[in-house]
This record gives sequence, structure tokens and C-alpha cells, in this order.
Amino acid sequence: MSAAPLALEDLAAMLPAKARLIGVDLGTKTIGLALSDVERRIATPLVTLSRAQFRRDAEALSAQIRKFEAFALIIGLPLAMDGGEGPRVQSTRAFARNFARLDPTPVAFWDERFSTAVVDRALIANDVSRARRAEVIDKMAAAYILQGALDRLARIASERQSGDSPR
Repeated sequence: MSAAPLALEDLAAMLPAKARLIGVDLGTKTIGLALSDVERRIATPLVTLSRAQFRRDAEALSAQIRKFEAFALIIGLPLAMDGGEGPRVQSTRAFARNFARLDPTPVAFWDERFSTAVVDRALIANDVSRARRAEVIDKMAAAYILQGALDRLARIASERQSGDSPR
């Protein structure tokens, strides 16, 4: 039972009043995860998982979904600067497709351009050591991705309440 990733507007239409979302920064060596509060206002870095085989990665992700009773995943889509889709986007889309075959949790993508760079600069500005940055960057990038999606979801909800169509 494989479901295609949803547009954020479609996910917004099906969200219960109170439900957590998990943000995912899918790297080649790690998977950074972040968690929203139930009112979907704030994204908090959660954990960084080490990548292994797909099945193990998917099981670890599913375990976090169950543990925090998350309603959906927001997966960062690593688009090129010009908006194009390269090998990393194809790999991310393949991960989402394969994950959907194993877990029914809805998935939406969020443009993750600049997420790691923004987080890295913020950590450097706060004088975080290189070793500590390596430990936290992926889950913080996931929080940056998730926060962007949460902010957009809030705008969609506001537009729907005011009768405006989502942009």
C-alpha cells in the first residue's frame, strides 16, 4: 500500500487539530529528525540516526513515528539552487516511495535549500565547536526544514479561515 507524497496544502487539509509532525533531513550517512509540538508551532531537534540498510533506516524512522505518535513526515527535498532535481532529489524521492510501502504515515516534501548552511552558520556564530556541530547539525537542519513547513501550514490554515485561497 504505497501512497504518493502529498502537497503541503493537501496535508494541511487532512491534519487533525492536534498532531505532531516529524521533520526529516535525509543525508547519505545520517538522518536528522526533528519533532513539532502537538499544536505545530515549534520544531525541536530530536535525534540523528546513522544510515545503514534501507530496511533498518525505515524501521528506525517508523519507531520514532510510533514513539511520538506523529501524524506525518516532512522530508527535506534537496533541490538545486535553480530549483532543478539532481541525483540527491531522486534518492530522496526513492526513499519516500520505498518508505511508503512499509509505513502508512503521510509524507510531504519541503524545499531544504540552504538548511544545512544556515544552521552551520548559526552554530559557528554561537561559537559551537566543530565536533559539537558535527553531532547536532543534521537534527538541527531537520528542525529548520520542519519549522519552514510549520510556518507554511500556519499560513495555509489562516488563509482558509479568512476565505483566501492558499498561495
